[in-house]
Amino acid sequence: MDTFAELAEIQPLASKIITNSIRKDRISHAYLVQGARGTGKRAIATLLAKKLFCEHPNGVEPCNTCNMCKRIDSHNHPDVHWIEPDGKTIKKEQMAHLQKEFSYSGMETNKKVYIVTAADTLTPNAANRILKFLEEPSRQTIAILLTENSQSILPTIRSRCQVIDLKPLNPERFKQQLIEKGMQATNAALIATLTNDIDEALQLNDDNWFAQARKTMVQLIATLAENVNDAYLSIHSQWEGLFKERKQQELGLDLLLLGFRDLLYFHMEKTASMVLFQPDGEKTSQLAIRFSQEKLIAILQLILKAKQNLKQNVHPTLVMEQLVLQIQG
Repeated sequence: MDTFAELAEIQPLASKIITNSIRKDRISHAYLVQGARGTGKRAIATLLAKKLFCEHPNGVEPCNTCNMCKRIDSHNHPDVHWIEPDGKTIKKEQMAHLQKEFSYSGMETNKKVYIVTAADTLTPNAANRILKFLEEPSRQTIAILLTENSQSILPTIRSRCQVIDLKPLNPERFKQQLIEKGMQATNAALIATLTNDIDEALQLNDDNWFAQARKTMVQLIATLAENVNDAYLSIHSQWEGLFKERKQQELGLDLLLLGFRDLLYFHMEKTASMVLFQPDGEKTSQLAIRFSQEKLIAILQLILKAKQNLKQNVHPTLVMEQLVLQIQG
């Protein structure tokens, strides 16, 4: 996404708010951009940074061809700083370094832009440190905070930022975009429920790991339905080896959630909404009859709780062991 015009196609209100601020020279000293994964948070931060530094802007749009724009795209501009979680959180030491940077002038201009991704992972100490900048803003320094979980942002931080709310993208429209780019319809239907980011979607489609993860989650559902005593063992034989990273673990739970949701849809005769299982497959009907609607609803709630536990840094293997035992119970 290289222009605000492109952004306007998926986030019209956000694009209008930001471009109006640019036209009126009223860019805020701090933005909090909140929305689900793939809704355009990073694109907004990058576009705004390019507009501020672009050597040949076209109205509100950056040129995307000058040296400044190219360096921002590649994360190589010395005055545009990206702060990513160090492990699972953004730590106070990272923000202490950021505060030190605040005291210096820009290396190539007087402007500085700081983009804090996953701002909801700021530790309490780190969040309190960033307040110093937000409470004493400089016209030449802009902070952009990105988050999927706005409820975890301190009210004192929210109150000092211009909040940009991003709307969820339409999965059906996104699915059609993926099909137009050559993705099979069945894959597009599934992947469109997992992400709204087209680059990530295409990467998942070509990723052998994702294909194996999808197969493994289908096998786990079958095991839970047919051989419950083997399900606990499968966590150690398959889950630990395949789902090593945090993002992979979250995606695995998402696939599990979609699989059990498919079985519920099968019961409710909403087969058009199924994405992991084939609506007319014999295996699907065999699995669906193993679970009542009430049991499936309870399982979906258990998976959502497991996702929450994972975000709260409970050990991933313990999360899955507990989930399997609860489903078996």
